[in-house]
Amino acid sequence: MSVDTHQASAPPTDEELRTLDAHWRAANYLSVGQIYLMANPLLTEPLRPEHIKPRLLGHWGTSPGLNLVHTHLNRVVRSRGLDALCVWGPGHGGPAVVANSWLEGSYTETYPDVTRDEAGMARLFKQFSFPGGVPSHVAPETPGSIHEGGELGYSLSHAYGAAFDNPGLLVTCVIGDGEAETGPLAASWHSNKFLDPVHDGAVLPVLHLNGYKIANPTVLARLPEQELRALLEGYGHEPLYVTGDDPAAVHRTMAAAMDTALDRIAAIQRAAREEGATERPRWPVIVLRTPKGWTGPAEVDGLPVEGTWRSHQVPLSAVRDNPEHLRQLEQWLRSYRPGELFDEAGVPRPDVLACVPDGPRRLGATPYANGGRLLRQLPLPPLEQYAVPVDQPGTTLHEPTRVLGGLLENVMRGTAGRRDFRLVGPDETASNRLQAVYAASGKAWQAGILDVDEDLDRHGRVMEILSEHTCQGWLEGYLLTGRHGLFSCYEAFVHIVDSMVNQHIKWLRVSRRLPWRAPIASLNYLLTSHVWRQDHNGFSHQDPGFVDHILNKSPEAVRVYLPPDANTLLSVADHALRSRDYVNVIVAGKQPCFDWLTMEQAEAHCARGAGVWQWAGTETGDREPDVVLAAAGDVPTQEVLAAAQLLRGRLPDLAVRVVNVVDIARLLPSEEHPHGMTDFEYDGLFTRDKPVIFAYHGYPWLIHRLAYRRTGHRNLHVRGYKEVGTTTTPFDMVVRNDLDRYRLVMDVVDRVPGLAVRAANLRQEMADTRLRHHDWIRAHGTDLPEVAEWSWHG
Repeated sequence: MSVDTHQASAPPTDEELRTLDAHWRAANYLSVGQIYLMANPLLTEPLRPEHIKPRLLGHWGTSPGLNLVHTHLNRVVRSRGLDALCVWGPGHGGPAVVANSWLEGSYTETYPDVTRDEAGMARLFKQFSFPGGVPSHVAPETPGSIHEGGELGYSLSHAYGAAFDNPGLLVTCVIGDGEAETGPLAASWHSNKFLDPVHDGAVLPVLHLNGYKIANPTVLARLPEQELRALLEGYGHEPLYVTGDDPAAVHRTMAAAMDTALDRIAAIQRAAREEGATERPRWPVIVLRTPKGWTGPAEVDGLPVEGTWRSHQVPLSAVRDNPEHLRQLEQWLRSYRPGELFDEAGVPRPDVLACVPDGPRRLGATPYANGGRLLRQLPLPPLEQYAVPVDQPGTTLHEPTRVLGGLLENVMRGTAGRRDFRLVGPDETASNRLQAVYAASGKAWQAGILDVDEDLDRHGRVMEILSEHTCQGWLEGYLLTGRHGLFSCYEAFVHIVDSMVNQHIKWLRVSRRLPWRAPIASLNYLLTSHVWRQDHNGFSHQDPGFVDHILNKSPEAVRVYLPPDANTLLSVADHALRSRDYVNVIVAGKQPCFDWLTMEQAEAHCARGAGVWQWAGTETGDREPDVVLAAAGDVPTQEVLAAAQLLRGRLPDLAVRVVNVVDIARLLPSEEHPHGMTDFEYDGLFTRDKPVIFAYHGYPWLIHRLAYRRTGHRNLHVRGYKEVGTTTTPFDMVVRNDLDRYRLVMDVVDRVPGLAVRAANLRQEMADTRLRHHDWIRAHGTDLPEVAEWSWHG
């Protein structure tokens, strides 16, 4: 569906402008009331200190601009019959978005106790940024929102993510001029080179230049207009300007800018969808210049406030104690003429609601902002179609992510008609061995295409841009509006989005507690090109710490998986793609890796999350093991099995148990994580008193942190990445970090009672082999033949 231009090309009449102003004034009044009042919402009596909240919190400065945008969006949505969503970049302007939701009725529908009358208005005011109430930012609790207002920088990428594969949707994105200074926002301007006018919706950015951040001027607001125009045109936009401080003039100009922008969007979509145009369009952007804190106090205590940084938060800060501040606040509130806006019962008058759309077209009621309501089950193929055959463990090799690529191709092909699955990543789809997807969908691209280019597709659903922030933002917006996806990234560089995933996890955690928020598809990470196989790129590419970061977050929302081979990766990926309301982190290699488990075995092992590999150990009968060799991750698994094989041959009487952990949260106590083990389960797997040598993919102290309360923790010895890296051979990476098979055998000799003397020769041999390895790689540039040619022959 394209934007309909037939009903709104004429300028609004004076009567329409009057009702638009009434709506805007009502929203401003409600915004101020939320910041200040806990009683007397309609000012039916003079303001007294006891009507004022004891703690004044909130952000006034951006609110009048947000209210202006909301009011004028209402008008065009209603007149043109649009499906629309707005992403509020200055999300700290929470009172504005809540105010508009209450005016249109969607807030009361969501929270029936906050009625649309005087009593409900009083409750609306008191609850804002109040204990037991709602946050001061645009948050999951806010109807119509998909964008948390705490951290700045991601609004535009979220908006584009929402627009992808939603051809009938208009996504307006208000960008604060403070937010516009962030790196993620600067990169996300390039999203218009990936927006397909045929299959995607439209994004209308509104760059709100009110001039100031919390204490300083903003960069873009101080640019000469010619320089700002050149910047926006360089980004591929056609700027439309709305400037002023006279409400009547601004309303007229804003209405004209909205109509012009939507007419141009409709023309772009019509040319692409009906006339076959392929040239990249120049999309409109509205540049809105209005004063910060517009319509608020001009001066407070002799200092200018309106139009300055002083209006950013609470312009009148001492209302309960300073009679002059109280007088100014009452004057400010009455300047909106609330008697004209609300009747005696506190219900908004018809003029105020004249511009408000109906039903689900209201911005606070759009189903696109509650994407779980639109979500469909992903068509996932039977895993047996892609499983690798495993006649005997550890004798064949496959590249796990290449195997996964075949499954993802099937998913991409199965969603070709419905277009609700995307694969995103920073220029690494083929590098990460997922290029099979190109057979089903190319890489989205709207800029120029040369003969040398490969797999670029104007209608593609593989998204690559060398900005992890933009990839993350796109995928978050896509998921929050009811679709599915996967983010593939080099392990070391996913840290770039640490802060973004924090915010998404917080969003999920709060949403889970809101019965009206439907579950959305999980945010799935595939981290590959990992620390142990970055021997060629070196130290700068070696960092497995994202897992530590994730496991610090809300246990009900985070999952971490380390599949040891191709079939377990298939099983884990299938589970992650079917899941809801999680952040799933999957760490898997792209280099050739031994196949350990059949598909049936892999599914059972992944369902357990951790278990004994009986075929790899030497336990017999009812005898307890002498030592447990545990592994989590593909390279640690290979090193543990190589160590087990050495012990089987050299110490055949030693009872060795081999444990593999796929779901790292299994190590946590059951009361701390839904996937955690009870003490009974943990002790049965790892024993209460036997040495446990644990080879872990990442930083070893994470395992200690997860298991520190277990009975056998004093017997737990973890090997992992110790921040020792360089450009070297694959096996030298594990040797340098003491994760290699020879060190693991030495650890067994050191920690099993009685072996220090009995197996002294074996320990010395292992140490000598490590020295021989050191000399060999420097002479030959390759790993020892017995390492490079090793396979399992248990």
